[in-house]
Amino acid sequence: MSTSATDAAAVAGALADDARRAAFAAVQLGARTLDAVCQATGLNPAQAGKALGKLADAGLVMQRDGGLEVDGAAIQSAARAALSRPASTEHADAPVEARKVLTAFVQDGRLTSIPSSHGKRLVILDWLAQLFEPGRRYSEQMVNLLLGQRHADTAALRRYLVDEEFLTREDGVYWRSGGTVAAPEVAEPGDG
Repeated sequence: MSTSATDAAAVAGALADDARRAAFAAVQLGARTLDAVCQATGLNPAQAGKALGKLADAGLVMQRDGGLEVDGAAIQSAARAALSRPASTEHADAPVEARKVLTAFVQDGRLTSIPSSHGKRLVILDWLAQLFEPGRRYSEQMVNLLLGQRHADTAALRRYLVDEEFLTREDGVYWRSGGTVAAPEVAEPGDG
């Protein structure tokens, strides 16, 4: 098991990649060596080694008795911890489908992993677009600073935001060009 406790988000993140999922499945089904994982998955040794390294870092695969083994106890522990955690109200105001995605990928205001599914990624990108004030211009440094508060891979997030037209970039300057905008609150007659 890894030195730090594996959590459900780490399990999901580690298994979000096709090569890592294939390597994990091979080990689960009895592949105990790198060669056996390569043979079972069709991955080349570099791909399989990288996938196994990430799985080991996440605490999902370990070396025991001279061979690879899935650390089922770490996965069970992560599942129990996730189930015992109180339900988050962090995204309570989001629509139901968006709330499901946000709850799965955002914890304590931080993006735990970037979804590989295009639809889920769009939900996350819309959430990130809310960091940017419509009409305001941002330097790349400021964009990185704001995105860095949510996830370490600012380059990927910045690229996704521009590619999906949540942000527009021109001459190193960015501005918000998409995403949902909350309607302003209207005061009731007699308020104020």
